[in-house]
Amino acid sequence: MIERQNISSGAVWENIVGYSRAVRVGNVIEIAGTTAVEGEQIIGGNDAYEQTKFILSKIEKALQEAGGCLTDVVRTRMFVTDISLWEEIGRAHGEVFSTIKPVTTMVEVKALIQPGLLLEMEATAILAASY
Repeated sequence: MIERQNISSGAVWENIVGYSRAVRVGNVIEIAGTTAVEGEQIIGGNDAYEQTKFILSKIEKALQEAGGCLTDVVRTRMFVTDISLWEEIGRAHGEVFSTIKPVTTMVEVKALIQPGLLLEMEATAILAASY
């Protein structure tokens, strides 16, 4: 039987909504929608590049807790509130993934859960040792 590992970030929303920051089943790690929120504060303010960098650091931390790393990422999904910010978001994404090159999706959405959030990102990783 394949073991399931739930990883929590401790965010208040996890228990309210009923989700985990990340879930590892076998060699697959799924990272939930991640925003630039730390406690009550939006990190990066109104700067899409800075929000993206912070989100990627949160994703990296969750991956590490699940036994993975950024090089294991095979897909990212970005939900942005203003598609005209794609270059700033893409630049931060590219700084992390330029040699890894996961498949990715970026779509514009009407809003995110908290005003001031410019994007939310998900990731899927497959542990390299298990290919």
